[in-house]
Amino acid sequence: MSPPNVLLICTDHLSGLLTPSSRQTPVITPTIRQLGQNGVTFTNAYSACPSCIPARRTLMTGMTARSHGDRSFQEYLSFPQGPSLAQCFRNGGYQAFAVGKLHVYPQRNRIGFDDVLLEEQGRRHLEGRADDYELFLADRGYTGMEYASGMAHNDFLTRSWHLPEYCHPINWAAREMCRTIRRRDPGRPGFWYLSFSSPHPPLTPLQCYLDLYRDQEIDYPSSGDWSKDPQLLPYMLKTRNLNRSAMVGAPWNEQKTARRAFYATITHIDHQIRMVLGTLREEGLLDETILIFTSDHGHMIGEHGLWTMTPFYEMSAKIPLIIVPLQPDSVFPMGTIDNRLAELGDIMPTLLELCGLPTPKTVDGVSLLGQRRDHLYGEHSEGAEATRMIRHGRFKLIYYPTGNLRQLFDIEGDPRETRDLSPNPTYQGDLSRLTNLLIQNLYGEDMEWIDAGQLIGLQDRELIIQDNRGLMGQRGFRFL
Repeated sequence: MSPPNVLLICTDHLSGLLTPSSRQTPVITPTIRQLGQNGVTFTNAYSACPSCIPARRTLMTGMTARSHGDRSFQEYLSFPQGPSLAQCFRNGGYQAFAVGKLHVYPQRNRIGFDDVLLEEQGRRHLEGRADDYELFLADRGYTGMEYASGMAHNDFLTRSWHLPEYCHPINWAAREMCRTIRRRDPGRPGFWYLSFSSPHPPLTPLQCYLDLYRDQEIDYPSSGDWSKDPQLLPYMLKTRNLNRSAMVGAPWNEQKTARRAFYATITHIDHQIRMVLGTLREEGLLDETILIFTSDHGHMIGEHGLWTMTPFYEMSAKIPLIIVPLQPDSVFPMGTIDNRLAELGDIMPTLLELCGLPTPKTVDGVSLLGQRRDHLYGEHSEGAEATRMIRHGRFKLIYYPTGNLRQLFDIEGDPRETRDLSPNPTYQGDLSRLTNLLIQNLYGEDMEWIDAGQLIGLQDRELIIQDNRGLMGQRGFRFL
């Protein structure tokens, strides 16, 4: 039997709460739903370091943040040593190609792929050169126009797309992946990585997708007993939130417009995935290809008044994870819902095992073909803005060392985390158990938060409002 092909599809900012497995999502995603019906959906999958760079390092190496060296979004940190996912497939005789966002440094580092067509959302500050998507637009007479809508790259202002539909980055990525598949070497199996930069802002959906939600009621964000007063939020949340987004405290009509555009963008991605699957089918490859759908992390999009990524609440840290094997079997029966704890680092060993390839010793993740973890540890940032997480059983502990604040949530009974159980006497045993697990996972400078086996954290501090004259990384006209 020939080795299977692999198509790994990754989005950016898409929470698992907004995909069909949540059963309460307002987002129209028929393709993602159909993928789940044909494979296995992992309903408790997380990004253990929920921001773009550290999450993608984990996805492409199988390493935890502790191993690959970034738990705080270090843009100029070189890609870690050790075999990447792409290199492992190439070592196994595969052709390996990527289209879309890598978010590595140096920007043209192929991290083991034979070739990469980049769409990096104009991150010229890293190398000062146009990516492949920008070159595509220039060749069609739209030089410098990719960001002429004026929308921000890290905020949720929105308007409809301003260039022809075929020029939209979602369409470009799907089309280039179809072309890559069509141009494959027919004598070798393929590992294809399709990495959409959306629904990460800028929010510029096609008007036809905005129209799909025109008459649909947009859900109001959840608000918890702990999040009603933004001045009482943990220091880390106030720093991430109050210092940045234009949506914080904005009127509901503006927030509703942003959520509608976000949902419209997700539906656009969902429909373009169909084009890639259609190409596989027409090339006679669909039954010979393992499909995986995931995201690097989510985004709060107004939940609890927060407009930020990196927190460990479900809307930010929970990710979609669907695997469609070549055919249903005893491990992955068709339409299976799997509730085990999983994370991005598990994708690499799982795919390598499915394809009969060896897993490097550098990999920390576990194969989802059989192994189950007892708990999941998450971490993001260091110093005053650090936050840590433990997910164990039905409960989640979130820890903010600044102010020495713990929150405890019953994820099964309260998936939108509206009730902080940490002050409740009934749950002190659960709080203590998860706190002990957290302490066992801390390392490095985090050990300063512990005294005599107890968390003491860091002294709380006042928020200093910073200017935002850069408008959260606003892009301008580009002239190559």
